[in-house]
Amino acid sequence: MESTSPTDTAPASAEVVIIGAGVMGASIAYHLARHGVEDIVLVERDVPGSGSTSKAAGGVRCQFSDEVNIALATRSLEVLRNFEAEFGVDIDLVSNGYLFLLDSAEVAETFAANVELQQSMGLDSRMLTVAEVAELAPYINMEGLVAGAFNPGDGHCTPEAVVSGYVSAARSLGVQVLKNCEVTGFESTDGADLGGSGSNGSRRVTAVTTSKGRIECAQVVCAAGAWSGIIGEAAGVDLPVRPLRREIMVSEPVDEAALGIDLTQTPFTIDFSTSFYVHPEGPGLLFGCPDESDVWDFDDKRNPDWLPTLAELIETRAPALGDVEAKHGWAGLYEMTPDHNALIGQAEELSGFFYACGFSGHGFLMGPAVGEVVADLMTGGQPFVDVSGLDKRRFATSGLRQELNIV
Repeated sequence: MESTSPTDTAPASAEVVIIGAGVMGASIAYHLARHGVEDIVLVERDVPGSGSTSKAAGGVRCQFSDEVNIALATRSLEVLRNFEAEFGVDIDLVSNGYLFLLDSAEVAETFAANVELQQSMGLDSRMLTVAEVAELAPYINMEGLVAGAFNPGDGHCTPEAVVSGYVSAARSLGVQVLKNCEVTGFESTDGADLGGSGSNGSRRVTAVTTSKGRIECAQVVCAAGAWSGIIGEAAGVDLPVRPLRREIMVSEPVDEAALGIDLTQTPFTIDFSTSFYVHPEGPGLLFGCPDESDVWDFDDKRNPDWLPTLAELIETRAPALGDVEAKHGWAGLYEMTPDHNALIGQAEELSGFFYACGFSGHGFLMGPAVGEVVADLMTGGQPFVDVSGLDKRRFATSGLRQELNIV
């Protein structure tokens, strides 16, 4: 087992270098090692799980409008339900369901079609009347709502615990984890350092340069979340990923009797038109919503203007929760793509450079399944679901891939 001190140096060579030790990178490392791949190095510029994974709300759901996304989410939830038994880590999984609040007939019709698709894929999703929504979520103001969509199997868990489980398991299989190590560049078969424009596809990655040394390698995986566009640029690979700021607030413990709620039954509730959401978090509640104006930047500082925006949404949609007291909060980054769908594949500009990024707010929940899929792609296996439609080349060929259920 390698030392984990900040002074560790990079090995001279490895079979695979994975960039980013959030849930995606950690899951890929674990599954590659399970496939028998040796000499895997997981490179993290800070510590595992310290990026967007640790800032996530922890939601895990299968309610999507795209078959591939539903399949990835369903597999991930299966893994998470058995995570403690397999990895020995309690991830605090709460399966109270996901409830979408719908305020127009057009949106409700779209969700009904989505629910039909989800049911055809074995899920228990269903549409709810306004009366059923009121029974399930008595803290919600029903004004303007026309329906709800609910899947009782969805829920939330602790992201850092999932990363810890994967990293520990990967290490036990021989994966080396380089903390506090920043990627500074790439080398390819033409012998030139990369960066800037792409190429004709004849290049192959041969090395990654880092702040702790140069690592010769045959394959690289970019799993750097919101920072993937920057990593891609350094490699001469176009990864259309942009950072979008999001903020979260966790309340002090709440008086369930006074609020008329039971935290053990309260679903992850999302007002679809505003993206305001709330779910139980221990003895309190976790709230989230977008900024009043989107901030497309690497800015994870808390915004003093955000709390009034949240308070206004609570007053409008969940006034019964308006008196809860804020305990703490944080901001993090979504990794957005032009069509809000993930990028999974191997770069046409640079052979041996794989990517799994751009999950647009649902990377944490898909990490377990995507790790499995990417490991298959890299080792010549057959993934359980065809993800070829998530290759980044879609933007130049088939165009945008629609996913409607984005929060």
